[in-house]
Amino acid sequence: MRTSTLIISIALLIATAASAADRPNILFIMSDDHTTQAIGAYGSRLAKLNPTPTIDRLAKEGMVFDNAYCTNSICTPSRACILTGQYAHVNGVHDLRGRIEAKRQYLAVEMGKAGYQTAMIGKWHLKEEPGAFDYYCVLPGQGKYFDPVFRVQGERRWPNNTIQFKGKHSSDAITDVALEWLKSGWDRQQPFFLMHHYKAPHDFFEYAGRYENYLADVQIPEPENLWSQSQFGSIATRGANDELLPHIGTSIGRRNPRRNYVKHYKVDANLNDEDAQRAAYNVYLKHYLRCVKGVDDNLARLFGYLKQIGQFDNTVIIYTGDQGFMLGEHDYMDKRWMYEESMRMPFIVRYPKRVPAGARSSAIVENVDYGPTMLAFAGADTPSVMQGRSFHEICETGKEPKGWKQEAYYRYWMHMAHHDNPGHVGIRTKEFKLIFYYGCNYQGKQRTPPGWELYDVRKDPTEVVNLYDDPDYAAVVAELKQRLKKLRAHVRDDGKDFPAAERVIQEFWDDDERDRAEARRISRAYLEFKSK
Repeated sequence: MRTSTLIISIALLIATAASAADRPNILFIMSDDHTTQAIGAYGSRLAKLNPTPTIDRLAKEGMVFDNAYCTNSICTPSRACILTGQYAHVNGVHDLRGRIEAKRQYLAVEMGKAGYQTAMIGKWHLKEEPGAFDYYCVLPGQGKYFDPVFRVQGERRWPNNTIQFKGKHSSDAITDVALEWLKSGWDRQQPFFLMHHYKAPHDFFEYAGRYENYLADVQIPEPENLWSQSQFGSIATRGANDELLPHIGTSIGRRNPRRNYVKHYKVDANLNDEDAQRAAYNVYLKHYLRCVKGVDDNLARLFGYLKQIGQFDNTVIIYTGDQGFMLGEHDYMDKRWMYEESMRMPFIVRYPKRVPAGARSSAIVENVDYGPTMLAFAGADTPSVMQGRSFHEICETGKEPKGWKQEAYYRYWMHMAHHDNPGHVGIRTKEFKLIFYYGCNYQGKQRTPPGWELYDVRKDPTEVVNLYDDPDYAAVVAELKQRLKKLRAHVRDDGKDFPAAERVIQEFWDDDERDRAEARRISRAYLEFKSK
């Protein structure tokens, strides 16, 4: 009896070991603010500059998602959504002050339960220790581009255990740490789950010196919507008579006198506005793309090592950014907007054993779905606490399963903070985007004019014509408002976290003539406030 029990136990151990060996490693790569326009595989105006040959090869050998969206285009909330599988109003990380303690770092917790060795390396940007990971080496806060300091797992309590990489650029240092962990820290008896996060290309785009001459003599292609568009925006983003154009959204050119790249990059003051804007745009894009090039080159190093040890094809490799980014579109900098360049995320997955090479998907996926998808690749179930849903099946078949979501939800709370973006909420379908700028902070104050915008994204992919008041689209507006209301209920954004802001949303939802008259009054009052 004892012999047979021993034999059975050994057989079970062998089976478990074999199962672990068969499961793929999972490498989740995320760069801060890397947008689709700056990835060749997405075919934008910048593709011909070839800034991302390594990422483009990843796309050629895997699947590209064309409709991947963040639910709140700002660094900390996006990271929290991925880690928890929950929307910001559920996980509580609405803004840059957010934190997720170890027990709620659900993705790492569940990967550990599934038998994965877990590691978090690079930009973390959540105030709590990455305690759910087996190993971590992370930048404090935003971290530094040069001579970066990292907080590392050690005997001393978080956040006191640190190391510094003197003489290194952060992209190089982050890759060095990951390679060292793979060589010396990873237990080959377990598959690994590695979250590998770059700081680059976050502003202010400090690139390694070896890229100083990259694109030096190149005129960077401009987006058509860099320049003024008379039918773009609404009272919420322009004011009742365009009087708020200098105050809503930070700018490339001189439009926003408080914060713009003409001032930041000290463009020649003698240039006229158009020439100054073009000069600032070129400096901005060259700095940004040099950071991107540094990321891409470091990925070549990382992938080269995986090939060397025979693990490249045995690893689910995902590449994304923590949100999109405005590269001059609409004369905006930064992110935060629900406009496509900011809300849309790159999402590329390569796993030749299951994911077809050269495939593309138009399925709508959100960053709350990333965790469940990675868990599915690991053979693990999505825990009930996660709101997201796995799109693992789409990765393997290219087809949307029955009942797959046909809309993405968006909510930005940080009203008029840092880059002068009003608070807003909205819905994105494959055909349309409806945005409601309710225009207040958490306490329902610091009001900017509320207003609605509708874009037909198939006919107008650069979103330059607001169709909200076009009578031909009245039925579309009515339908999307109802869908947005239902979607808010579905994702559990009931407004109870900030009831004063919710009262403003409800007050101006109908957008009747009384609401519009009040919006005009608020516009005048905000201009008076900014003029003081």
